[in-house]
Amino acid sequence: MKDYLSMDEAELRAELETVRGQYQGFCGMDLRLDMSRGKPCPEQLDLSQEMLRMVDNYTGEDGTDARNYGLLAGMPEARRFFADLLRLGDPEEVIVCGNSSLAMMYYLIDLGWRAGFVDSVRPWRFCNNIKFLCPVPGYDRHFLVTEYFGFQLVPVPMLPTGPDMDLVEQLVKNDETVKGMWCVPVYSNPDGYTYSDDTVKRLAAMQTAAPDFKIIWDDAYCVHHLTDEPCETLQVLEECKKAGNPERALLFCSTSKITYPGAGVAALGASRRNIQHILANMTPMIISYDKMNQLRHVQFLKDRKGVLDHMKKHRAILAPKFDLVKDSFARQLAPYGRIARWTDPKGGYFISLYLMDGCAKRTVQLCKEAGVVLTGAGASYPYGLDPQDHHLRIAPTYPSLAELDMACKLLCVCVRMATLETLLQA
Repeated sequence: MKDYLSMDEAELRAELETVRGQYQGFCGMDLRLDMSRGKPCPEQLDLSQEMLRMVDNYTGEDGTDARNYGLLAGMPEARRFFADLLRLGDPEEVIVCGNSSLAMMYYLIDLGWRAGFVDSVRPWRFCNNIKFLCPVPGYDRHFLVTEYFGFQLVPVPMLPTGPDMDLVEQLVKNDETVKGMWCVPVYSNPDGYTYSDDTVKRLAAMQTAAPDFKIIWDDAYCVHHLTDEPCETLQVLEECKKAGNPERALLFCSTSKITYPGAGVAALGASRRNIQHILANMTPMIISYDKMNQLRHVQFLKDRKGVLDHMKKHRAILAPKFDLVKDSFARQLAPYGRIARWTDPKGGYFISLYLMDGCAKRTVQLCKEAGVVLTGAGASYPYGLDPQDHHLRIAPTYPSLAELDMACKLLCVCVRMATLETLLQA
């Protein structure tokens, strides 16, 4: 074992020359690998091919012709399907939308900003210095939505139990400009953490100065398990109702990483009062979403059990990739001392890699120059600014095992090189 943190300057310089030689070997291989986003691989997409051939009757259970206009809230069987997936007892608390849950999150932030919600005193655009809480590290596209609408993004540290609730409760209690909070509650992006029961109850019951405070509950990975011990949270809308805050939670999910990211189905869950308000404000925008695609998905996946069975096939493809990454880090980083740590998610699409402060940007740069594209350093923080420059989001899902193995070997060499350079600059 070579503990970099215990080496003197001469030893560090000698080790750096050795690692530079290893790095140059990768540079001569003409690598062109992309690990920048969490995308399903082609083998995962092939799992849903049968869905495209199975529907020849587009008449719904209530007689609706899915090929025509109508039913803005979605086909009844699709609303029931997504109520099951979101663990809601009432299909009337669901709107089935197009293919993108992110588009619906954008629309709901826009609705709050433009017109307000049923519990708003005024639209958010008439409030000064509006803020949104952002658990970090988190999902960059979430942060970009609220940044676009002019919110001040307030970072909240993520813990293995979820966001730091002591800080969250402090921030929302006396500041009415804090209008909401992003949440990825199961296998969080990118740490892979799942919110504890205590965290969910506190989110539902906490006192907020803003009467229209909203929890944006992005349940993107609710069925994306990688082990025999699936994680699940308390049902947040039910907890909000129990706490007397039925309009607080807005739930989202989709089949983007279940069937096809470009042609899946997304859904929104909320209280009946919220659903009625949202539908009334959507009416000028759209007559109905793609109900033919809704029927295809319901007939193919059937129900929650059918989804879980289907996701076991995804797990068979993905679990070896996650294991490969974690094994690579254990073999190629751990022997050099406490220069890095990484999460061990039980599901989801990402692994967080935490480096020594000041090493993340340099590691990404080195990887790119050698032919491997990673998610940009800082992407998981508001405004793309990681104050410690220490976090990388690793997306193992898209490359083949052989490509992933090569990318991890290069990544570990780059981490070592960036660490040695930083130690020598200290």
